[in-house]
Amino acid sequence: MYALVLYYSRHGATREMARLIARGVEEAGIEARLRTVPAVSTTIEASEPPVPDEGAPHATLDDLKACAGLALGSPTRFGNMAAPLKYFLDSTSGLWLAGALIDKPACLFTSTSSLHGGQETTLLSMALPLLHHGMLILGLPYSVPELGSTQSGGTPYGATHVAGQEGGKPLSDEEKTLCLAQGGRLGEMALKLGAPR
Repeated sequence: MYALVLYYSRHGATREMARLIARGVEEAGIEARLRTVPAVSTTIEASEPPVPDEGAPHATLDDLKACAGLALGSPTRFGNMAAPLKYFLDSTSGLWLAGALIDKPACLFTSTSSLHGGQETTLLSMALPLLHHGMLILGLPYSVPELGSTQSGGTPYGATHVAGQEGGKPLSDEEKTLCLAQGGRLGEMALKLGAPR
């Protein structure tokens, strides 16, 4: 039994969030499986190796099908999830037809260059396909004190990070705590809801 932490990261901030969320999942007592998706190319001949040079292996539909919970993360692209993650989600219609993700818990996370750079709309864009799959979307409750005190990222829709215009700003202490809390909540709910179908 594992929770899948699935993300796309171009400059590393979303990958760092994924690692923290995975740590929170494991602190809750369930395995975390880190996976990423390959970049989308407009050149048909372009391809990437099955295991990237840096970061987690590429996700398969079986990784998603067998998970007991899902944390889904993407950098913000004009208030929306990045195309590589959308491309992967668009390939999941077979799982939808089989009802493979129904009643599994899921949470969302994102990184933006600015504080008002579309964090919440990106999280909502990632929630839409998961709702169509029948997943149970978990937010971040205000019982996590850092959600009310953060001066950087963090929303009740999910963990967020403000990376700065150049994309190199490290995660703040509050952002790190919110990632760990979100992973912990996902792990706890996956355990409560039981083994996957």
